[in-house]
Amino acid sequence: MKRSGQTTVTIEAQLHTSAATAQLTRIDVHEAGEHIMREQALCWLDLCLTPRLRGARACYPDRWSAHRFVQIGELFFVPAGATLHARTEVGTLTSLVCRIDPQLITKWFEGDLQWTERRLGAALDIRDTNIRCLLMRLTTEVIHPGFASEMLLELIAAQLAIELRRYCTCARHFTCKSGLAAWRLSLIDERVRQLGKAPSLAELADLCSLSVRQLSRGFRVSRDCSIGHYVEQSRIEQAKRLLIAGESAQTVAHSLGFSSPSSFSYAFRRATGLCPRRFRQLAGTR
Repeated sequence: MKRSGQTTVTIEAQLHTSAATAQLTRIDVHEAGEHIMREQALCWLDLCLTPRLRGARACYPDRWSAHRFVQIGELFFVPAGATLHARTEVGTLTSLVCRIDPQLITKWFEGDLQWTERRLGAALDIRDTNIRCLLMRLTTEVIHPGFASEMLLELIAAQLAIELRRYCTCARHFTCKSGLAAWRLSLIDERVRQLGKAPSLAELADLCSLSVRQLSRGFRVSRDCSIGHYVEQSRIEQAKRLLIAGESAQTVAHSLGFSSPSSFSYAFRRATGLCPRRFRQLAGTR
């Protein structure tokens, strides 16, 4: 356990090899404010298994204006040697943190490892399904290690390096589309991440000072999916993380604002093909 005046970091479980380390980490933030994070020798990925704390934002003061803070997503990546200033409110969260030897990353970038402003921004809110799935698989292994767990960690770390290479290539060639403004997307993301009943389209439109029609059109252009589908999938991802963290289906149903455990089970099965209990069994969670 590591303790500072503002935070307490507890390592619940971990796997370690020479190429990578994966840790199930609980962070208790005792005091709202700014926290400085720096990993000199390693790159690191952070997948929040519980909702990200309200107001979580970050800045790269060595690369950006010191006043430019952007929202941190549920999954983010920080390159080796980069200094990250994060702001958040008081609370507790659990994350899967995977630290990777940067040489493993460099191997797949073929000398083109340049962390531009655009790449750094894109890395603070990664929405890549492949990277997320790899980290979810790694979370299960850290909680319940099995045969050749260390070898599995190295294989997943290599896959993560490849997927990061692909993701960063897309970020480099990304061109802005005439969808919703970044601040409106941030407001939507922050609201959807909150526990409780799912927001309605009218609520989100009001939050963005738009009509429902404008919101729906703009969101589809920005994210290539309907806003209804985005809200539904985000809630299912929240449910998965809570189930893996050990919460019961009944608790998850209540936390996400479902009318009953049965309605949650129906929605979860429709989205994943599995009931919550079976999902927990496959994830290795009792």
